[in-house]
Amino acid sequence: MRPVNDFNSLHNPSSVRNTACPLNFFIQRGHFNPRKFVMSKPVLILEHVFAHEKNRPDFVYMTQPIGNGQVIDYSWRETLKQARSMAAYLQAQNLAPGARVAILSKNCAHFIMAELAIWMSGCTTVAIFPTESGETIRYVLDHSEASLLFVGKLDTWPEQASSVPASLPCIAFPLAPDNQFAKWDDIVARTAPLQGEIARAPHDLAMIMYTSGSTGQPKGVMHNFERISVTAELISQSILESAGDLKDYRILSYLPLAHVFERAWVGAASLTHGETHVFFAESLDTFIQDLNRARPTFFISVPRLWLKFQQGVFSKMPPAKLDLLLSIPIVKGLVKKKILKGLGLDQVVSAGSGSAPLPADLIIWYRKLGLNLLEGYGMTEDFAWSHNCTNEINEPGSVGIPANGVQARISPEGEIQLKSPGQMVGYYKRPDLDAEAFTEDGFFKTGDQGQQRADGLLKITGRLKEIFKTSKGKYVAPAPIENKLNVHPMIEMSIVSGVSQSAAYAMVVLAEDIRPKVKDPEVRAQVEKELSELLERVNSQLADYEKLRMLVIANEAWSIENGFLTPTMKIKRNRIESSVESQVPSWYEKSGSVFWA
Repeated sequence: MRPVNDFNSLHNPSSVRNTACPLNFFIQRGHFNPRKFVMSKPVLILEHVFAHEKNRPDFVYMTQPIGNGQVIDYSWRETLKQARSMAAYLQAQNLAPGARVAILSKNCAHFIMAELAIWMSGCTTVAIFPTESGETIRYVLDHSEASLLFVGKLDTWPEQASSVPASLPCIAFPLAPDNQFAKWDDIVARTAPLQGEIARAPHDLAMIMYTSGSTGQPKGVMHNFERISVTAELISQSILESAGDLKDYRILSYLPLAHVFERAWVGAASLTHGETHVFFAESLDTFIQDLNRARPTFFISVPRLWLKFQQGVFSKMPPAKLDLLLSIPIVKGLVKKKILKGLGLDQVVSAGSGSAPLPADLIIWYRKLGLNLLEGYGMTEDFAWSHNCTNEINEPGSVGIPANGVQARISPEGEIQLKSPGQMVGYYKRPDLDAEAFTEDGFFKTGDQGQQRADGLLKITGRLKEIFKTSKGKYVAPAPIENKLNVHPMIEMSIVSGVSQSAAYAMVVLAEDIRPKVKDPEVRAQVEKELSELLERVNSQLADYEKLRMLVIANEAWSIENGFLTPTMKIKRNRIESSVESQVPSWYEKSGSVFWA
């Protein structure tokens, strides 16, 4: 398979027949039954949605908090009623077939409704991360040639507003900040809904997903209806299989829907599986209340948040005390239940982590509490469908086996290469990147390094672009070392660097509950002592050329707001390294192994 680079041809199925998922995408060794997934004509995602509207109109699909503890429930009937009216309005604007319509909003029910309206009107969705800077928002709007913008829930709209061209038509969701745009509710109230089951061709472009830009300028990843539909079906089946006989399927949507992990595993999967009840989070301050409202039975998160949940537990109960209580048979069950209930996760049957590597020790810790936490691996370019741990095949530190329909291999250079049912059509307006991204025989070059066992279990060992060389000529992979540091309760996150230096170093951000206390000299001394001991333990597990010369404690937390994290909370390695570049030489001149930046 080769990616298609001509955007206009995506609306002419006969011109892109070679982009259909080849049969071998649906062939996998051992545990895979190809008869289950080979389909001559896949059921497209809008067909599922119309079936839900017809067969379960009163099922509550989404619950949206609106403030002060109040919520609004949206059934399939109401969801489609609003989406159909907005689709009719979009059609009346005479937008070109396949026109790009953007969404700038935090997760909310109207994000899902807007995407359905965009699809039914014959257009293509471009979702923008709600925390993006004005510069990036303007870039995405210009690069995608967006014809219209939906503006929704946002925390920093005053700083973002000037990035939206005055000439671009905008529509405000009900929960949007104050603005002068046309209002969603007004449009829906006065517009008759589209009727019937509106069809989209399998090769029509459904969405352009702009990457979060951890390594530079965001790239527009194109996905068509056939591939997101097939993948959403596979994801739904995977979730249901991991949940066993569970009937009450509830999930909290809070990771950005502009990111592929949430868009595929929550957005697309819930549109496919019609008996999913999606709850939305109101704000960071109400997150625990939102979790307790949803009592999710399936929960996904990213490593940063799994670590923060753990640190929240440790702030109330020191690790040593918790370990002691969990070793006492008569009380350990009560302790586990109390902790999971406090986190709002006591009803979770299956939990997943993705987006970045999760320390093995952290997975083991959650499983000790009785939470079935499974790690997976996927990318924007494969619609988050690559590898998953299963209840039967999993191991802390691995990301699972190839998902159904996925072919995986390790190149001679150690790079993970994939073919997936969710494989992208190509990069929007970037045929040069398409040529770089695929092998001659159609495998996507992930840029990740890995090791694969005979049974297919994959372990990520680092990013090719992150590996650096010290002045001694040795290459160091930072990710495995960072994972060893990040499990310490005093550390929130870290980076390992040291390009052209005599040895690598690590910079760490202290845990949120520790940072305010370090003004106290005794606390400061205790932090230095524990981190010095951590450095010694970690170095004892590393090869000589990997050993860390020092741990440097960052003078400010890394956040999305200060530009050190992407909207999905991955570290922007280059940005952090650049911010301390002038200080690094002086660090190597200091004595001692732990000090403050």
